Order: sequence, then structure tokens, then C-alpha cells
Amino acid sequence: MTTAPSTSTEEAPKPPAPAPAKSAWAGLRPLVLRLHFYAGVLVAPFLLVAALTGLLYAASFQAEKIVYDHELTVPVGDRKLPVSEQVAAAREAHPEGTVSAVRPSPEADATTRVMLSGIPGVDPDHTLAVFVDPYTAKVRGELEQYGSTGALPLRTWIDEFHRDLHLGEPGRLYSEFAASWLWVIAGGGLVLWFSRRRALRKLRGTGGRRRTLALHGGVGVWAAAGFIFLSATGLTWSTYAGANIGELRTSLGQETPSVSAAAAGEHAGHDAAGGTAGDAAHGVGLDKVLAAARAEGLGDPVEIVPPADGKSAYVVRQIQRSWPEKQDSVAVDPASGEVTDVLRFDDYPVLAKLTRWGIDLHTGNLFGLVNQIALMALALTLILLILWGYRMWWQRGRGSAFGRPVPRGAWQQVPPYVFVPLLAVIAVLGYFVPLLGIPLAVFLAVDIVLGEVAHRRGRRTYTSGTAAR
Repeated sequence: MTTAPSTSTEEAPKPPAPAPAKSAWAGLRPLVLRLHFYAGVLVAPFLLVAALTGLLYAASFQAEKIVYDHELTVPVGDRKLPVSEQVAAAREAHPEGTVSAVRPSPEADATTRVMLSGIPGVDPDHTLAVFVDPYTAKVRGELEQYGSTGALPLRTWIDEFHRDLHLGEPGRLYSEFAASWLWVIAGGGLVLWFSRRRALRKLRGTGGRRRTLALHGGVGVWAAAGFIFLSATGLTWSTYAGANIGELRTSLGQETPSVSAAAAGEHAGHDAAGGTAGDAAHGVGLDKVLAAARAEGLGDPVEIVPPADGKSAYVVRQIQRSWPEKQDSVAVDPASGEVTDVLRFDDYPVLAKLTRWGIDLHTGNLFGLVNQIALMALALTLILLILWGYRMWWQRGRGSAFGRPVPRGAWQQVPPYVFVPLLAVIAVLGYFVPLLGIPLAVFLAVDIVLGEVAHRRGRRTYTSGTAAR
């Protein structure tokens, strides 16, 4: 009997090696790429408007000083007159309306502002600022003013253009939409850039689309942190996301506090103020109220708000938004001139402080001219990135296929253990930031429908492996 020769282990055929497991990122990258592509194409027009108007707003601070130099500055004199005399001069020139606030001259060459509300022809949300020479009590002019930063007509117009395109509340949706997506686009670009091979990031010696991509990605990486910051801070005072953020802060006990304006003492509620609502001469008067605030350490610049009624106190608050911020405030009883309440910025909750700093940095107040130059640089960078992005879209086309999109089906490559938590995170973000969640849901629905239509026509295409940018 013959037996077949035995085969040694070394000679036995080896089983085929299993295919390497696909990493989570390999499946996730095409989805990030597709989202970055479509968000960039569809949201970019809104971002472009926000960048252009934001550039103008950042420059408006310095332009305001030049345009309104006569109203804002005066020759330095020997001694400033009492605030009450300056307010009396403003009231003599403009007896109409009500004194809503007074901002005493904060610097030697600065005018005093007396803000009047209820003036015919002035926007109800604005005040008429009367500028008074603190040395002579001469009125140097009057201008419509808006907001807590005292924006004058030029900056007010640009501010409203940036915020709502002068369309009112409906127009604010554009800026909230842009802010809702800016951080997504910037974050997606960061992820895609750092996931690329180093050789594909090089600018030198490249041309065409690769050069545009290198410029777009390289500059975007350096500016991404600024974009994410602008997005986050812009949302804090938006219509819908801002309301949700406000509710969250309230639930955490992190809302911005305010000084109690309730008057104290036996005269409260009996009109002990002794003046009319229009002349701000309540009780002890502006000069003693200001002196009481100074004794509590409130240095310039400050704003004095007269009592709203016979049961209210004066409120004196610091209004410096530049670093270091001065945001302390006190309430002063109009009958006795005594301080009834004190609120220090140091005692603000953490989120209230961060919100204040974030908004002031976003609007160019926190670090003055340096802050404004940085914002202008960010705005210019965003404009360039948008133009490079559209150029890449053009260069991506083949023949008549202008702007050939990233193929569909990217979401099907994401592993379930990544996809399910990702959906949960997106759902939460979509709830708190509705102008991110709703458009994203609409995009996904339209994309799925178009994919099914293409499938029925036999033209369905999916990504294979990792899509190339």
C-alpha cells in the first residue's frame, strides 16, 4: 500500500490574509468631506455678506471718531462744571423728551452725553444724545444713539446692516444662519486638513486645483480658531440659539445679575425725588449721586440712570468695555443720597463674565484698536477662503460638469458604533442651534430623495474608499 507523502506545515498553502479592518475615520472622512463641501457651497454667500459687513463694522469705531470729532471732543479747560449744570444746558436746548441717562465726560477732552428718550422723529429704540462741553456747558451738537456702547449714526447703520441687513427681525435669520454653520465649516476643514498626507498640503511647486486647495487649507487652519470663536459668540445674542443659551444659563444660575434699583427709606414711593421725569433732578440731584458712586470706587467712564418712578433709585454703572473691563454698578437712594445696593463685576457668575468678554471681543471693544484690526484680518481671511473655495469648486468640474460634487453614500460608510452616537450629538446640537439642525435635516432629506431618483434611473453613484478633495 502506498501512502501519499505527508505535507509539512511549511509547505502547506497559507490561508489568504484577512482584509485589514476599515478604521472609523476611513468611513467618517467622506461624510465630513461631503458636509464641508455642500455647507461651503450653500452657506458661503451668507458668510460672505457677514464677513463684508463685519469688516465694515470693525472699521466703524475709528471712522466714528473722525466723523463725529466735533461732537465727541472739546478743548481742555481749567475746571469741569457740575454734571447738573451740564444736564440743565442740554435740557434748555432740548426741552422735549425725557432724560434717560447721563454719561459725564470720561476724559479731559471728551464731551458729556445727555441721552433723551421720547423725542419725536427718533427711533423708539434709540435715544438723542446731546453733547455738552463740560467746561462751558455749551451744547456742541446732538446725534441719534443706539445700544450700550453708545453707537452713533454711522456705526449704528453698519451694525444693523451686519446684524439684519436693515430688514428687522426677519433679517436676523441670515446672520444666525451664518454663525450656526461657520464653526461646522471651520471644524470640518480642520479635520480634513490634518487628515491629509503632508505631501498633499505643500504649496510650493504645485499648480491648479492643488495649489488652490493648499492655499484654502493652509490659511484656513490658521484662522479656524478665530472663526469658531466668532461663531460661538455670535450665537449668544442670536434670536433662537441665543434664547436657548439664555435659558440654559438661567437654569444653571449663570445669568447676568443686575443691581437692585428699589429705593429705600421712609420717602420711597412718595416722589421724594422732587423733580420731574424729564429733567433728571430727582431728590439729592446728580452731583451728589455721582459723588456717592465715586466713593464706592466707580471710576470713569460711568452712566447715571435717573429713577424710573417714585419707588426707584438712581443707578450708576461703569460702562468701560475695554480691558480691564469696568462693569461695577451701584444704586443710590434719591432722597438720602445713600448707596442702597452694590454689584461688582468680580461677583458675576463665570458664564456671565465669559459672555461679557466674548461679546466685547466679538464686537471689537475688548482690546480697542488691536481687537478691531484682528477682526478686520479675520473678515478678510474669510472672504479669501470663500473665493478660493468657489475656485476649487470650479476647478473640480470636468468638461461641462461645473462643480462636480462629492459622490453620495458617504454616510453608509460610517461604522454603526460611530454613526449612532454622531446622530445623537447632531440631534442635540440641532435642538439648541435650530438654524443648524433644520437646514441639515432638509439637506439630508433632499440628498436621500435625489439619491433614490438617481438609483431608479440607474445613475446612482457612491463614494468608494476615501474621497479625494
